[in-house]
Amino acid sequence: MRWRRLSKAELTRRGWNAPLVAGVDEAGRGPLAGPVVAAAVILDELKPIKGLADSKALSARRRERLADEIRAKALACCIAEASVDEIDQLNVLGASLLAMRRAVDGLRLPPRRVLVDGNRLPAGLTMPAEAVVKGDALVAAISAASILAKVHRDALCLGLHAAHPQYGFDRHKGYPTAEHLAALAAHGACAAHRRSFAPVRAALGLGADDGLPGGDVAQPRRAHGPPMKHRSSN
Repeated sequence: MRWRRLSKAELTRRGWNAPLVAGVDEAGRGPLAGPVVAAAVILDELKPIKGLADSKALSARRRERLADEIRAKALACCIAEASVDEIDQLNVLGASLLAMRRAVDGLRLPPRRVLVDGNRLPAGLTMPAEAVVKGDALVAAISAASILAKVHRDALCLGLHAAHPQYGFDRHKGYPTAEHLAALAAHGACAAHRRSFAPVRAALGLGADDGLPGGDVAQPRRAHGPPMKHRSSN
């Protein structure tokens, strides 16, 4: 099914284009290493941004250019993380929701409503909120959040590559590609790897019950596929 951006009339009918609506999305649930990142964005209807889309549908260069424009034009935006330790303790879904709540809490302007990509809402939000399936392709503010989260996490992966060049984080961004799995087998895991993920546990010779809650399983990904608590950009 092809998803389309909702019209202004549809947004109004659903109450999604009222003032101070924040879009929220995350990046990095599938990788074997690094934090999960979330962003929250309140767009300014007087400063429209052309080309907003699901970050996965954009080239890296286009995402970076849009991220700069989002930071310059949005009424408020915040990027937040949940650490590897939090992923291992909570599981990656719980950590993603935690990062999302931190992103909302870090906005310099309190939103009147929050729209979250997916089918789950973070706990502890103090304003009305709604989960929007495929929201990153439907709602501009969620698309903007998707882009900020992806660009931030890709930059983190370049830092991981500088610290641990043997794993190739600059290429696979932590996802379980054949290259990454081979590096894990050859070098073992580094401090940035998520011990609750099955391929990492296997590389360490750990069983399902060896010291961590576990339960997250990352499947191998093709090579071409995709602790700071929060940082407010404006």
